[in-house]
Amino acid sequence: MVSRSYSMGLYGLDAFIVSVEADISVGLPGFDVVGLPDAAVKESRDRVRSAMKNCGFQFPVHKITVNLGPADKRKEGPIYDLPLWVALMKASGQLAAELEDSVFIGELSLTGETRPVKGILPMAIKAKEAGFQKLYVPEANSAEGVVVEGLTVYPVKNLETLAMHLTGRAEIHPAAAEPDVRKNNVLLPDFSEVRGQNEAKRALEIAAAGGHNVLLIGPPGSGKSMLAKRIPSILPDMTFGETIETTKIHSIAGTIPNGASLITSRPFRSPHHTVSPAGLSGGGNIPHPGEISLAHNGVLFLDELPEFSRSAMEVLRQPIEDGKVTISRVNGTISYPCAVMLVAAMNPCPCGYFGHPTKPCTCSSNAVSRYLSRVSGPLLDRLDLHIEVPPVEFDEISSQEKAESSSVIKERVNTARMLQNERFKGTPVTCNARITPDMLHEVCRLSDSGQELLKKAFEKLGLSARAYDRILKVSRTIADLDKSGEIEPRHVAEAVQYRSLDRKYWTKEL
Repeated sequence: MVSRSYSMGLYGLDAFIVSVEADISVGLPGFDVVGLPDAAVKESRDRVRSAMKNCGFQFPVHKITVNLGPADKRKEGPIYDLPLWVALMKASGQLAAELEDSVFIGELSLTGETRPVKGILPMAIKAKEAGFQKLYVPEANSAEGVVVEGLTVYPVKNLETLAMHLTGRAEIHPAAAEPDVRKNNVLLPDFSEVRGQNEAKRALEIAAAGGHNVLLIGPPGSGKSMLAKRIPSILPDMTFGETIETTKIHSIAGTIPNGASLITSRPFRSPHHTVSPAGLSGGGNIPHPGEISLAHNGVLFLDELPEFSRSAMEVLRQPIEDGKVTISRVNGTISYPCAVMLVAAMNPCPCGYFGHPTKPCTCSSNAVSRYLSRVSGPLLDRLDLHIEVPPVEFDEISSQEKAESSSVIKERVNTARMLQNERFKGTPVTCNARITPDMLHEVCRLSDSGQELLKKAFEKLGLSARAYDRILKVSRTIADLDKSGEIEPRHVAEAVQYRSLDRKYWTKEL
């Protein structure tokens, strides 16, 4: 007898429907799974067999063949345990139920308990689009699945409760949506805790308002990491679309906290400098998201930038520019979004005191050159704001005066971002840093005096065409913070000063 249940599969951010067909026929006992299963899927045979026996169900001692269709798409992970059990129960006559409108996803323990799996949100979205009405998932994943409206999500604790529900003996109550899935209870470090560094705070406010990339450079202990870790507290609130997109990526990666529905705060990822290029961009036979994609709509912080391998740093160049990373494998090509705000921090030399006002640098000029040259020119050119973080004076660090809080700064950032949302309504552009070349001169119009100032800076500093574009975008953000419709010379002047720091350190003669 042949029976069928439905499940889902994942390929990148896209989900697809999987038909789980079970055939029980006369012959020598055996259990075969076909349809391009990986090792975890093949191991489902043993998990399902033990779970059925330990829960009091009869495991059919016959020739069993299970087909996972479509047979030309790779299936991976333990998510097919639950639909395989349903198909076997129907084929063996132990379960009589019409389940054409239902999707089953979940891993089983040997005792029949369900265990959480990855990727529930994108699979739930696809199930709804395909016309399914019911979704059965492990209890720990129900909060994630219930986000999709119009789909009834049933939290499955174990096989006994599921069997009783499907036979009508005891109902599993559908999971209920949280009253406010947008609520954010994450406690973030506050800028009020940072003493001094007012110039750096101003630059980070501009970066947060426009989504611009940042380089922080200064001696050890000046507060570079402290400043960077407080950037999420001033980033603008996420839109619902950004929340769904970010949660899908973290769902696939399995980094959503237990019981959480959505990622409601902007991600902050800080990989160690030993991370591999694949760890940053993503990888695997079926590529999974890397750090740059996990930071989508948030911050990717690279502390001690020169300590990262050259290959790891260079793999960031194209994704930073395009807002997506494309990974090609024999099995196919997958693209993940990675619209991140890249924040990098570094010392100016190996000892950290090159250019320090009081402490002498102990490095040779060649050592300083080698250290700085680890950061390539093309990567440096993609960082919109170059910020020097000087050592903090004693009077500042010992001051009892309360610094400006993150909430006050965030109000200004939100106001500037609302202006941008209105400006770019109906386009794929989300912030000033993402302005496309065809929109640049229309959106970033300069007065004659502003144009003349930018021309002088371009010629004197020897700026590249990319640097010119980025100065215009930063100028537009500064004008937005100033609530000015037109970019004025003072906005251009402030933007230009954030592109001149590399002339102090990245010079041929030190």
